[in-house]
Amino acid sequence: MIKILVAFLSSFFLSLILMPIIIKLLKKLSAGQTILGYVEEHKNKNGTTTMGGVVFIITTLVLSFVFLRYDTAWFVTLIFSLFFGVLGFMDDFLKVKYKQNLGLRPYQKIIGQLGLSIVFAIFVYFFTKQAGNIFIPFTSKSFDIKFFVIPLIIIVLLATTNSVNLTDGLDGLSGSVSLIYLIFFVLICSILKNDLYLSGETGEILNNLDNLNILSTLFIGAILGFLLFNTNKASIFMGDVGSLCLGGYIGASACLVGLELIVPILGFCFVFSAVSVILQVVVYKTKHKRIFKMAPFHHHLQMSGLSEPKIVAIYSAVTIVLGVLSVIFYIL
Repeated sequence: MIKILVAFLSSFFLSLILMPIIIKLLKKLSAGQTILGYVEEHKNKNGTTTMGGVVFIITTLVLSFVFLRYDTAWFVTLIFSLFFGVLGFMDDFLKVKYKQNLGLRPYQKIIGQLGLSIVFAIFVYFFTKQAGNIFIPFTSKSFDIKFFVIPLIIIVLLATTNSVNLTDGLDGLSGSVSLIYLIFFVLICSILKNDLYLSGETGEILNNLDNLNILSTLFIGAILGFLLFNTNKASIFMGDVGSLCLGGYIGASACLVGLELIVPILGFCFVFSAVSVILQVVVYKTKHKRIFKMAPFHHHLQMSGLSEPKIVAIYSAVTIVLGVLSVIFYIL
């Protein structure tokens, strides 16, 4: 417990120290976000510094070697999360360079995400003892889906990276939901580890759960430090480098320990952001009608008159409630 608390404080303060430096550097490089004028309230955000999510990469990479002994499983999980962040950085860089809101082509981004997802899925199945085992939500019981875990992991990673990215549309929204998600993910990993230990389980799974608790705590501290500069009105956006890194970690960490099925429960707000976009597109193309005033759903709420802080509070509250319920069901 002490190690987790010290890891959190170290990550928070390092993030807090780095953020003003990163903002100053990015401003010198004229790394401003070009805003699409779909939402009237966003016009005054044009030119806001972006790519602040690099702080997640720097903070977690540096401190992971301070608080964790090297182990292939957690290191590969972190590296693949950072690779997703690098893909996002490329997208942000093109947007900044050409002063437009279009970076990588959608197919280029998907190819990159798919490639990373496939390699990580192969790693989990062939090079960890987790293999095809996944846990039934709210229990310490698992079942082996064998080779089918590979497409499941690919789907989870594509879903988390894109849904976290879609949720990153308001000041502090994606960061706040990710922060709360990871806090409850740490609690669930701790409960699961204790249950497995009491049932006589030993070895890799317990070690991986321990390491992910530390790694997730480092992300929590880094996100909290970042949010002090990102809440409304934001001084800096996380950019795709931040949202893809967070989405990559949320997906990869769950897949490493067989918790794929808990992701859509704890991450309901992320899932709903993606589903709202899909529904909007499908219904519009088939019936030429819109379900929402604008998708993702947080923009619908904004265009309905809710303020950004109010929407962030709603999404955060929903995630907290689902997290508390999940913890209760695990304990029962």
